[in-house]
Amino acid sequence: MVNKYNIYDILIWVVSILVPLVVALLLFTKWEYDQLVFNMRIPNYDPVILMDNLPIAKPLTFLPPIYATINGLTAVLLVIAVYYIKNGKRKIHENLIKVCIALSLSFLVMYIAYHITTDPTQFGGTGAIAYIYFFILISHILLSIVVIPMVLVSYSRAFQSKFASHKKIAKVTFPVWLYVAVTGVIVYLMISPYYS
Repeated sequence: MVNKYNIYDILIWVVSILVPLVVALLLFTKWEYDQLVFNMRIPNYDPVILMDNLPIAKPLTFLPPIYATINGLTAVLLVIAVYYIKNGKRKIHENLIKVCIALSLSFLVMYIAYHITTDPTQFGGTGAIAYIYFFILISHILLSIVVIPMVLVSYSRAFQSKFASHKKIAKVTFPVWLYVAVTGVIVYLMISPYYS
């Protein structure tokens, strides 16, 4: 028989696997004019029309500065949340973490909406700056996948009043989540000059 704590763990792993897979698939999906098209963007691959006769979509080019700001706000609130828990203010900490989770979810929705409606932007820098950009970008992407189960496990442990376990995982989750939030802003600032 599965107890309620095992159900949390199962849900965490299902969400942690499904979210990156769905996001990856959606990044190959483009709303072009009145069609939703799946395009692997590889040679000799014919795009697949998933839906047609949709309302005509305009590129949501205004979203990147908004979701970069959301990343920055998440980073600031994470630091403040740690400050409050270190000073024994558990309820304020809990509320700030809930806000950070909501901000991360809103970032994800906006990020997907932007990429579905807008052509990818190529980074135009060369030399050392290109290596720095791609290092930051790749580490940001990989850690944004890793941080999903970390945040969910950490939150789940606190929700279940398993505070010793929560504290242990949160000590690792915090710097990873903070890195993802901060590098999200850095990636935006580095690529923003190349938006068309």
